Amino acid sequence: MKIIDLHCDVLLKLQESKGILRFMDSPELDSNKLRLKNGGVSAQCFAVFIDPDIKQDQKFDAALGQIDLFYTEVLGKHPDIKQIKDWEDFDRLQEGEIGAMLTLEGVDAIGNDIGKLGILYQLGVRSVGLTWNHANLAADGAGEPRGAGLTLFGKEIVKFNNDYQILTDVSHLSENAFWDVMEIARYPIASHSNSRHLCNHPRNLTGNQARALFQKDGMIHIVFCPPFVKEDGSANISDVVRHIDYFCTLGGVKNIGLGSDFDGIATHVEGLEHAGRYQNLINELLKHFSAEEVRGFACQNFLDHRPSSRKQ
Repeated sequence: MKIIDLHCDVLLKLQESKGILRFMDSPELDSNKLRLKNGGVSAQCFAVFIDPDIKQDQKFDAALGQIDLFYTEVLGKHPDIKQIKDWEDFDRLQEGEIGAMLTLEGVDAIGNDIGKLGILYQLGVRSVGLTWNHANLAADGAGEPRGAGLTLFGKEIVKFNNDYQILTDVSHLSENAFWDVMEIARYPIASHSNSRHLCNHPRNLTGNQARALFQKDGMIHIVFCPPFVKEDGSANISDVVRHIDYFCTLGGVKNIGLGSDFDGIATHVEGLEHAGRYQNLINELLKHFSAEEVRGFACQNFLDHRPSSRKQ
């Protein structure tokens, strides 16, 4: 069954390896091309994530460096990997091709300059998360004790996203920032989050947050980071399925997708150690849900909720 995965950190690993790792088959990459093919991944989102310790005046260059790797190492050397820049590009993928879309995990790289976000949009970024876990000029993240909401600049970014049909990703936001986004975002999404009811972690979503996303026709993409799956960090595929099932009980059967966080996680769910094992999850899901529902989780729900398809 075909998979659309909303989040991986391959670009960061490629950048940090300084030319040592190969996107094609380096075993250090959870989501290398060979594993994406073997796992049935038909489209993969590649996050641009900047280490918080990088100096502010170097962050935009670091982001451009990761995007350069996307163009040279992911697209440039693999003609069967096709960039997704228009939402209809998903429909243009041919059998054997893999779609590749850029996303931004935290807007630290742009500082206070919305024009830089425009440049990233021109380069292909189609989903923007306002923060990582800390605070920045746009909002507070899930790990910021203050827990404040969006700043005026953060609201300007969401409005920019609305105007250009860019997804506004809530996965790393504080709760107050989440609710601010929900008031103004046309295209909210959680690219890699689970249920806080099942695993009490600040990166996960409460039931009320999940319902709010579903009511706005937004998606929640299940993440495979073990501490977000099970509080003791020892998780198997059945534990992942529990999060999907719980969100279904909240009315989200048509609003659930997958966002592995491969290459951004230090440990792995048993049986989901890399993208090549994606079908293990599909096979387990088919024991609990209909084939149509599982196809929805795997790819179709996201396709049905792309900005070009969403209610306004």
